[in-house]
Order: sequence, then structure tokens, then C-alpha cells
Amino acid sequence: MKNAAPVIKGMNVILRKPKDSDIFDYLEVQVSKELIRMYGGNTKRIGSKTLEKAQKFIQSIRENELEWCVEYEGKMIGQARLTVNDGDNRARYAIGIFDPSVWGKGLGTEITQLVLHYAFEELNLHRVDLRVLEYNKRAIKCYEKCGFVKEGVEREGALIEGKYETDVFMSILDREYYEIKEKFIKMILLS
Repeated sequence: MKNAAPVIKGMNVILRKPKDSDIFDYLEVQVSKELIRMYGGNTKRIGSKTLEKAQKFIQSIRENELEWCVEYEGKMIGQARLTVNDGDNRARYAIGIFDPSVWGKGLGTEITQLVLHYAFEELNLHRVDLRVLEYNKRAIKCYEKCGFVKEGVEREGALIEGKYETDVFMSILDREYYEIKEKFIKMILLS
């Protein structure tokens, strides 16, 4: 691994390692059926959040070298992660905003742009990719806004609640990032 996750400050969010209060921020937000569905989970078997589950969730973020808690208005609202493959100079990106009250505010776009800036400017990666369920239109729109390009699909590869769903594969290359980076910097970086 090249670097441990630094603190990254944007206009509205801060990406940082976990702190103890994140457990309680996570517990305060009710489980969202829509979020479970966007993650590809089963909305018919939603369990309640417990202190133990919250502690494990925060600990898993702490243990991943390039995973951040997303802080917005002083509270943790989600997480973002890069899984780097040093051999191929690339990473897989994942993001989750578990607080539905902040959806639709452009935070996913800001978070994604901050992580891409770090991936290409600091880690000097060649490629960042992701996979997203085809029905997650809001996420796909965010990724396209950030420069990701659809590469292909895995047709009916995920069995979700008795129905086969399709995953979309998307990526952004370093040269594509650099073509649009000035727009990113003006929109999200404080410094």
C-alpha cells in the first residue's frame, strides 16, 4: 500500500479516519430500505442496528488503510474506500452514504471528486473503477458527472430478492481525470 488515508477537506465534507462518536452517529440513523436495495441487500430481512454492529462497522473502516468516514456538518454520514492494486496501478472505488436526509445535496459527487483527486494526484494511479447496480440511477448519474465512463455490464449477475439484477462497470483513467480536473478543483477543494 502506498499511503494511509489522509484527512481530506472539501467544501462541505471531510474525509477522515473514524472517531468514537461515529458509532453513535451511525446508530442515530434508521435503516433505510432504499439504501439496502442500492447496496444489493435484502429489504425483507432488515435487522435493527445494534451497538455491536455499529462498533464492527466503524472498526472495519478503521482497519482499511484507504477507507474514510465521511463527515458532514459535524456528523458521520457515510464512508468511502479505495482498494488499490499496486501491481496494475489501479483501484476499486466504493462509497456509501447511509443517512438518507443528506441524499440529493451533491455530497456523493463531492466525495467522489475528492477521492479521485487523491487517487490520481497523490497515489498517481492510472485507473479507478467501480461496479454499481444498474437500477441505482442516482449513483450512476453521480459517477458520470465525475468523469466515469460505462465500460460494460454483468447481465443478471446478482440475485436480489428473487430477481436477477445487472451490474454496470465504470472507470475513469488518469488522462480523463486530468482533462476535467480544473473543474473538480474549483468545485471542491478549499485550498
